[in-house]
Amino acid sequence: MSEPSVSAGAPAKLQDENRSVIKSAGIIGVATFSSRILGFIRDMVLARLFGATPAADAFFVAYRIPNLLRELFAEGSMSAAFIPVFTEYHTLKSKQDAWELASAAFTTLLTIVTGITLLGILGSAGIVWLLAPGFHDDPTRLEMTTLLTRIMFPYLIFISLAALAMGVLNSLRAFAAPAFSPVFFNLFIIGCSLFLAPTMPEPIIGVAIGVVAGGAAQFAMQLPGLKLRGMLFGFKFDPGHPGVRQIGRLMIPSLLGLSVTQINITVSTILGSFFAGGPTYLFYGMRLIQFPLGIFGVALVTAILPTLSAQAARGALDELRTTLGFGLRMIIFIMLPAMVGLIALRTPIVHLVFEHGTFTAHDTAETAFAVLCYAVGLWAFGGVRIIVSAFYSLKDTTTPVISATIAVAANIVLSLILMSYLGAAGLALATALASMVNGSILVAVLNRRLGGVEWGTVGRSAVRVLAACVPIVLACGWVASAQIWTHSAEWVEKSAMLGVAIGLSVAGYVGVHALLKSDELGVVWGMARNKLGRVLR
Repeated sequence: MSEPSVSAGAPAKLQDENRSVIKSAGIIGVATFSSRILGFIRDMVLARLFGATPAADAFFVAYRIPNLLRELFAEGSMSAAFIPVFTEYHTLKSKQDAWELASAAFTTLLTIVTGITLLGILGSAGIVWLLAPGFHDDPTRLEMTTLLTRIMFPYLIFISLAALAMGVLNSLRAFAAPAFSPVFFNLFIIGCSLFLAPTMPEPIIGVAIGVVAGGAAQFAMQLPGLKLRGMLFGFKFDPGHPGVRQIGRLMIPSLLGLSVTQINITVSTILGSFFAGGPTYLFYGMRLIQFPLGIFGVALVTAILPTLSAQAARGALDELRTTLGFGLRMIIFIMLPAMVGLIALRTPIVHLVFEHGTFTAHDTAETAFAVLCYAVGLWAFGGVRIIVSAFYSLKDTTTPVISATIAVAANIVLSLILMSYLGAAGLALATALASMVNGSILVAVLNRRLGGVEWGTVGRSAVRVLAACVPIVLACGWVASAQIWTHSAEWVEKSAMLGVAIGLSVAGYVGVHALLKSDELGVVWGMARNKLGRVLR
């Protein structure tokens, strides 16, 4: 018998906010699902064309450099610092004040990232030398990585501006355009891989050009939404604007706080350069982890941050505690079964998705091992994002950065220890363990800061989720043990078997939650039923 729902006893306003969070997360989730499917197609194309060759290693190391800066500077710290401040302006001040803040932030951001990009292009050789020590004995691969880094650095400009546009639109509770914009990023990479790359003397250069073009499209996709809401950026160079200064104060310490996972992945990339194929195995392994994390985890975080920020701006800490507990329960509801399913089906999924063309059975085994090691921390990756969002909604960026620094240190120590036993996969395990360390510290501090977050309700929810995961273990274990995965063909049969495993797992998981009268399933089902009712009317 389940405990009363949080939403059932909550004020009507809080019920509406929780429904709004789930509805928004659903919109973002559908858009992200579309993007992730295209991302998988993109990765399949890259795996078929380049496998785990030196060209692929060079690309993934080079891509990690602007991607790290994107996570740290744009989508990480920029979004976390901008949304609470912009939400406060939009809630408590005039629309004109909010537009002036957005325009000042846009012009300041454009100036800064352009400077960083120019410095990055000029210093690419030194950056690659530091981040890929395993390439030092291979001048050709080192030179190619440097060239790809120079080509892709302008991606930082476009993705930073896209992140700012996303922050404005999300603050206004407009989630569709920002969520669908990565679809264009993947489309451009796929198109350039298939049509531009074959015309280049070094085909991998065509993929790098696709990254930059995709970033530009991702920003352009959001401009109509800004114009529709009267928030299209203007050029207003005013770094002394009070709101811009406040964003800067929040942003500087948050460079590590929200993006600790990406920092740890980058550490793995640096150390992975010592293993042949290491950067490629780690990249594809994390891509599979990012599928459930992006579809629901990031979607929920994106939807919940404006709500948490508005509650914090009003001083409604009781509502904030309830919303945070609700978010953690929903993260557990999705991330734990996803973790179990990925662990059980890691080899069939990697084999079916990537083992084509130059991607070999050995590459499948190494990538699946990385998936296993990353997956044990999937729940922590998602939970940390929710908890850090609560800190940022309270405009506390100091605590997350202290915790992140400790986690990064733990990751480096664990990586050096585990890589000697597990190879490149040991670096993935270190990343997962470091995320758990980060989450534990943040939970302890936040619990003291807020005076509790209904941990009993969260714990009971986790127990129900674990019970509901039993059918997933049985169904996925049965399919994964089949001999068909050792065969080199039979792709239709393999696809059908993987579909059966996923279908049985979902049915069993939902069935157990229905028997237990799970609150989380009730919330999701209620939203789905209302949506279906509106469609049928």
